[in-house]
Amino acid sequence: MSINIDIADERWSGIFSVQACVERWVAAVRVVLQKEQAAMPVAVRLSNDEEVRELNRTFRHKDAPTNVLSFPSAPGDELAHFEDEAGLGDIILALETVQREAEMDGKNFESHVAHLVVHGVLHLAGYDHEEQSAAEEMENLEIRILQSLGIADPYA
Repeated sequence: MSINIDIADERWSGIFSVQACVERWVAAVRVVLQKEQAAMPVAVRLSNDEEVRELNRTFRHKDAPTNVLSFPSAPGDELAHFEDEAGLGDIILALETVQREAEMDGKNFESHVAHLVVHGVLHLAGYDHEEQSAAEEMENLEIRILQSLGIADPYA
């Protein structure tokens, strides 16, 4: 199980032990994935609103930052982070947006980041929330994974 964690904005480093936490959160998601997907590498970039806004504008045509973006790899793609190895994909988080959301919702910041990492990796694995039934399936899976990590239901 390969994971590449890129701390693009150093402000992430001073908040909590991000490297160890992200590795643990991704590992918790891998437990519920199909064997083939669970073995594929994942890249996580901890960035900021400026970079995420640019990516969101470029790829989703939305000129605003968002908390997390997921970029699944197409079959046969190799991630630049993992030479000669097909990857599940990349996720990127925007620090300021994540902090703002946690504060506004009265959530623990680390727990909110955990939820977003889990959410992002599930997107890489093909889960979505476009339709009600798919959203319920994804949310239930997120809740189960987060509970396995000792994190309360983020939807409660």
